[in-house]
Amino acid sequence: MDRRCPAAHPDDPTPCVGPVAVTVLDVHNAGADGCEHHGARLLASLERGRVYALPDASTGAAIRVYKAASGIRPFCWVDGPRTEPSQLSEIENRARQGR
Repeated sequence: MDRRCPAAHPDDPTPCVGPVAVTVLDVHNAGADGCEHHGARLLASLERGRVYALPDASTGAAIRVYKAASGIRPFCWVDGPRTEPSQLSEIENRARQGR
């Protein structure tokens, strides 16, 4: 099995897309470096998470991850019905609230 970036959740079956480019931090400043793909999936699964581009990342990496995360459901690799706000993406929650 190929090695994946530290931001890839063990249960997430998807491969990395591109090089490690961002650091994703939780509210306690614990974090993981990751490719943009896994960085977005991790950020989407955190409450009040933050993303920062690494020094050698391409321009706009953190913005791309932030924007992608807003449309990804938390722990999106988990199957099953999702109806609670904590199980929906930021975009889905805004739509439900009429914003």
